[in-house]
Amino acid sequence: MEDICIYNGGEAISRIVFGQKLSGVTGAFAHCTGSAQTLPVYMIYDRNVEAFASEAEAVLSGEPGLKFCGKYGVEASEENKTMASVLGMNGWLLENGADRNAMILAIGGGITTDMAGFAASIYKRGVRFAYIPTTLLSQVDAAIGGKTGVNYDSYKNMIGVIRQPEFTFICPEVLDTLPVRDFLSGAAELVKSFLIEDGGWYRRSVDFLSRFHEAADKPAFLKTGRAELLELIHAADSVKAGVVSRDQFETGERRKLNLGHTFAHAIEKNAREAGDDITHGEAVSMGMVMAARLSTRAGLAEKGFPEALETDFRNAGLPVDCPYPVQALVDAMSKDKKAENGTIHFVLLSAPGSVAIYDMTASHAAEMLAI
Repeated sequence: MEDICIYNGGEAISRIVFGQKLSGVTGAFAHCTGSAQTLPVYMIYDRNVEAFASEAEAVLSGEPGLKFCGKYGVEASEENKTMASVLGMNGWLLENGADRNAMILAIGGGITTDMAGFAASIYKRGVRFAYIPTTLLSQVDAAIGGKTGVNYDSYKNMIGVIRQPEFTFICPEVLDTLPVRDFLSGAAELVKSFLIEDGGWYRRSVDFLSRFHEAADKPAFLKTGRAELLELIHAADSVKAGVVSRDQFETGERRKLNLGHTFAHAIEKNAREAGDDITHGEAVSMGMVMAARLSTRAGLAEKGFPEALETDFRNAGLPVDCPYPVQALVDAMSKDKKAENGTIHFVLLSAPGSVAIYDMTASHAAEMLAI
């Protein structure tokens, strides 16, 4: 399967590399060593994927041209996604002699890659880094596109930078042990990609997820459907890489990738404060349905479109109903990091593959949804 590149002015600045096995990551390093000089590799990983980290360590330790310099485990959770955690990573790098030639390799889900990428971006004013994402959500979204950062005061990703990894290595093997709920959380971001740019992939993704949802033995289904899943991941990453290449710093088109996310981040903040258990992907799924409803209220989508989307999502095992009244989301939406002068760039949609930016205040959106 062909690699995907993210470009800046025609120059490839980041590469998404695909492989069937974790051992294939050594091939990804071939693109970034660039000289006969030995590349020092420092691993930052989620302790929940200790086995994958150990396997990667064994592979890299025996690879010519690479010098494995140690690994640092983190507790990956939204509560720990803080500046304190990032400073802990920087302290470990300093204590272990990481210099400006270091390569930081992050292994884990989106929380781990967000934090490690941010730590690498500010350590000694920036060192190289790369990712091995181990969740579907990170393989199709969080580890793609260069956004790094941490939460602040219950607000998602309020502190961070946009800086591209040298490469992101996508391996479906690491998804075999992923809990069903976490897989579906990533599935919401997968579907989001094809609502932004379709090309027939939206229906294919919903069909795959519906069969997964109905399967009695879901791990067995994923193993037999690994090739089909990898095609979907490749297609989703192609969508995101294309958008990011055209608008790396989110001044226009990249805003489309926030489909459902303004609502989702507000849902997540309410959930944390209420002690409710809602994953990011679940919030995004609810947020996309709310965006579809708002699209109809704004006259951009035909009547019945939100209901059709809800049916597809339910068949795919994705949640559709927000547990909080829309008015309860207004304050958090108003303080969203993407709000500008009190206005939010809502991403609305009229059909799979047809989205548009619609500017309004959070209060106006809530009023329209309450009609």
